Amino acid sequence: MKDLEDILAIARDVGWKAADILHSYYHGTVKDPDLQVQYKQSEPVTIADVTVSQYIVQRLQAAFGEQDFAYISEETYKSQLQLQNSQLVWLIDPLDGTRDFINKTGDYAIHIALIQEHRPILSVVAVPEAETIYYAIKDGGTFKETPTATVAVKLSPTKPVEDLTLVVSRSHRHERLEYLLQNLPCQNQKAVGSVGCKIATILEQNADIYISLSGKSAPKDWDIAAPELILTEAGGNFTHFDGSPLQYHTGDINQWGGLLASNSNSHQLLCQEAQRILSEFDRIKKV
Repeated sequence: MKDLEDILAIARDVGWKAADILHSYYHGTVKDPDLQVQYKQSEPVTIADVTVSQYIVQRLQAAFGEQDFAYISEETYKSQLQLQNSQLVWLIDPLDGTRDFINKTGDYAIHIALIQEHRPILSVVAVPEAETIYYAIKDGGTFKETPTATVAVKLSPTKPVEDLTLVVSRSHRHERLEYLLQNLPCQNQKAVGSVGCKIATILEQNADIYISLSGKSAPKDWDIAAPELILTEAGGNFTHFDGSPLQYHTGDINQWGGLLASNSNSHQLLCQEAQRILSEFDRIKKV
């Protein structure tokens, strides 16, 4: 296997070029700008999703082959069962935030993560409309790269819990999540699409917390893995509400339950509060 730094250099280049492809679809500068929107399980898929997925997978396969690596993309995923023996797994979301991409909010991203033993060891998150990629290697820190500069990202939380800002979804809302958000000790909220863009907002210190609470569906491995590593390597936290670490490539692509990402030294307190509030909600609904 290549050195992780060498692998990262290729993944960063793939991220930049994939961002260029999405950017051209977003701004309608491709030869055929029709996004050909379809819906699968009520979620939109566009020709941009498919094109970028093919590009990323083909580039990575050409660079690394299939002997040591498996490749799981949101747009090509069928079953992980035949991949369980793979030591290294690429988790790819070619377009995180498709609804925002279609609605032209600018909040869409590309996620590329390398998983080993159920944990991310390398990740790239590209945010095309910001002309930025964030990248990290396990125990190597997080970096922000633009066309003109590369800088290390290090979080230094100082706010009291009541002053923290939650970054929340414009969609994927349900009663249980609404109750939780309304009863947390911090009530400042900022709406941002795409998990990658939400975590980027925390890295840019324009928000402090992101909460995911599964309902009838849950975020998938490719939604979370790359954003998790760029946050944690910058000094943030990303755990289940009980404080346990997230696991990927386990045979179930869903990240069920409650997840909390933060830049805050109040992370443990917020996890405990979230569990208490949800227990209260469940008691109320049983009455």
